[in-house]
Amino acid sequence: QVQLVESGGGLVQAGGSLRLSCAASGNIFRLSGMEWYRQAPGKQRELVAGIRSDSMTNYADSVKGRFTISRDNARNTMYLQMNNLKPEDTAVYYCHARLWNGWGQGTQVTVSS
Repeated sequence: QVQLVESGGGLVQAGGSLRLSCAASGNIFRLSGMEWYRQAPGKQRELVAGIRSDSMTNYADSVKGRFTISRDNARNTMYLQMNNLKPEDTAVYYCHARLWNGWGQGTQVTVSS
């Protein structure tokens, strides 16, 4: 089974930046659409951004212009560059692989005001 491992979360002040990474353990990664989700306390998990196997991307309206999703198939890794962070971006961020419906364990992002 292909594992997904997120990293890069942390505590940052509003207006700051973080880059999340999601590393997959198998080469099948290059065939899969990938997504970043987030879940804030007391809220449902929501889609933040997605990237297809052909690198076409889509974003939630709340992060457009601030977040950039990308992938490096040679490294079996997906990224989420998050700029101009806001307190409402505070959540656990998860990566998801559409092809095998795999989830990572999540990484905490906390944005202080």
